[in-house]
Amino acid sequence: MADDERPTQTAQLYDRLRAAILTLELLPGQSLSERGLESRFQASRTPVRAALVRLEDEGLVRRDGRSYAVAPIDLDEIEQLAEYREAIETAAARLAVQRASDEQLDALADELNDAADANAAGDSVQAGGDFHARLAELAGNPFFGTAVATSLRRLERTRWLEARSPEARSHARDEHLRILQAVRGRDADAAEQLIAEHIRGTHERLLEALASNDWRRAQLLPSTAHA
Repeated sequence: MADDERPTQTAQLYDRLRAAILTLELLPGQSLSERGLESRFQASRTPVRAALVRLEDEGLVRRDGRSYAVAPIDLDEIEQLAEYREAIETAAARLAVQRASDEQLDALADELNDAADANAAGDSVQAGGDFHARLAELAGNPFFGTAVATSLRRLERTRWLEARSPEARSHARDEHLRILQAVRGRDADAAEQLIAEHIRGTHERLLEALASNDWRRAQLLPSTAHA
C-alpha cells in the first residue's frame, strides 16, 4: 500500500467502526480482535490499530487483555457528565448573553435553521452537539467550547440512543430554539434555566431509552462474539 493511501484507509476504517459502535451494530462489551476487524472491513493491521487507539481515546473501546472490546455504557459516567455539562453550559450561556454579538447569534440561528431537516438520528445528534459547542464558544472563553465538545463526544453513543425517535429529535430542536431565543433576548436567567432543564430532560430520556425493552433485548445478545 502506498504511504499516501494509509491515512485515508485509517480515516475510513475509523468512521465505519465508530458508526458500528454508535448504532449498536457492535454491542457494549463485544470483543474486537484486530484480525477479525481486518477481515470484516478489508483493512490492514496498521489502520486497524490506529482506529482502535483513536476510539479508545474517545471512550468507545477499551483494552481487554491483548485485544480490545466495545466499551460498556457506564451509567455513573453518564450521570457525572450530565452534572458537568449543566455546570459548564449554564455558565457559558450566561457569558454568551453578555459577550456574543448579534451577528454571532444570528449565525447560530441560521445554523439551527439549516439543521431543521436533519431527520436521521446521527444527523440530529451532530446538529445538536454543534449547537451546544457553538453556544459555549460564544462565551468568549475557548475552554468552555472545548469542555462541552469533549463531553458530548464521550456521550455520543448514548445521545444517539436518546435521539432515535422523531419525537425526541423534534423536542430537542424546539428546546434549542428556546435557549437561543433567551440568549438573543439577553435574558441570562432564562437562558440558564432553559439549558439546565434541557440537559436534565435529555438525561432522563436517555435513562428511559436504556431501560427500554429494545435495549434490554440487545443486551441479551451474545456480547463475546469476535468482530
